[in-house]
Amino acid sequence: MKLEVVDEANGVTRLVLAGRMDIAGALAVDDRFREISETKRKVIVDLASVDFMASLGMRTLVSSAKSIARERGKMVILNPQRNVEEALKTAGIDSIIPVVSDLSTANALVS
Repeated sequence: MKLEVVDEANGVTRLVLAGRMDIAGALAVDDRFREISETKRKVIVDLASVDFMASLGMRTLVSSAKSIARERGKMVILNPQRNVEEALKTAGIDSIIPVVSDLSTANALVS
């Protein structure tokens, strides 16, 4: 699992993930997600290059989103592939973290 951190305008941090968010992938990025959720308040998680999402990956996303929300911040999931989006919706993650398909909407939601 690859994780690129992109600092954008207006204090927005975009996390670009690539690979499989299976057990190994989630464990590979979990510490970095925790670190980011403790310091950033406007986070967009770009899942366009993630082709699989397991429950441990979902836990990483939800834990980070809740940590950010406790500090009055917001997290949004951007552009997941169809199978990943279906997994997120089936698990009800979209009721906790907004899932959108374009960057301008994601930026509007975190600002």
